[in-house]
Amino acid sequence: MRLSGPAAPQGVGVPRPEHALPVAPPPGPDATGHAGPSWWWLGVHGGAGVSTLERAVPGGRDAGRAWPVSPAAPAASVVLVARSSAHGVRAAQNAARQWASGMVTGVDLLGLVVVADAPGRRPRVLHNLVRLVSGAVPRLWEIPWVEPWRLGESPLTHLPRECAPLARDLTRLTRPA
Repeated sequence: MRLSGPAAPQGVGVPRPEHALPVAPPPGPDATGHAGPSWWWLGVHGGAGVSTLERAVPGGRDAGRAWPVSPAAPAASVVLVARSSAHGVRAAQNAARQWASGMVTGVDLLGLVVVADAPGRRPRVLHNLVRLVSGAVPRLWEIPWVEPWRLGESPLTHLPRECAPLARDLTRLTRPA
């Protein structure tokens, strides 16, 4: 984890994003009947990697590509998820801008997970874009390319070492005081 930017929305002076994610009540109980997760994974674009992270890092649930806001519930802990492609990182930038501008209330944004979109080193332009966007969210975690995940193998049998600190950080951040 890398501490990045603000811990709360700034509101005034932050431009609203071009494309905003919808706000919706959180999905209902999961298949096991458990009502509320410790945090919500919010995929900011299709194919971000939410399903894989949901299996690899227990404790969170897929928010269904919408900010999981319920007026009757306490603030929802949310983790943005994006691929490291230009499209993915720009989608994360829009979501971070939406949160920072105050368009979304009832959310405790924990940070952003960037999942590698290809093997090898990230091109400098994408590296710089991730660094720029990371300054708009409280924390940044990066998950490397995992070829077996691409081939449909279980995330639990091919868990990169970066998943352990991600799980530890999210558990610590969402533990009741």
